[in-house]
Amino acid sequence: QVQLVESGGGLVQSGGSLRLSCAASGIIISNSVMAWHRQAPGKQRERVAFITATGSTNSSDSVKGRFTISRDNAKNTVYLQMNSLKPDDTAVYYCYAYSLRVGSVWGQGTQVTVAS
Repeated sequence: QVQLVESGGGLVQSGGSLRLSCAASGIIISNSVMAWHRQAPGKQRERVAFITATGSTNSSDSVKGRFTISRDNAKNTVYLQMNSLKPDDTAVYYCYAYSLRVGSVWGQGTQVTVAS
């Protein structure tokens, strides 16, 4: 069974930092595309950042320079380091994985709230 479990969300003041973690089981993250998405109330889910099997990364313009995606292959865990947080970053953050063997998998989400 493939499972993605997010953690690290919470309440933070504007300008603060959080690090989200996504622990994967049943899937090898170094063989997969891993990504973080977010969904704010009343808005569509959007991709925030992704990392490919080769380790290439990319992030959306709205978070570029503030958020960094990384992975620890030994722990089979993906991270999202979020710095200089803004109230507009408030959303539920979801971990996502894709591989040819497994297909698409979503985590249950973790709430991030940035207070102004």
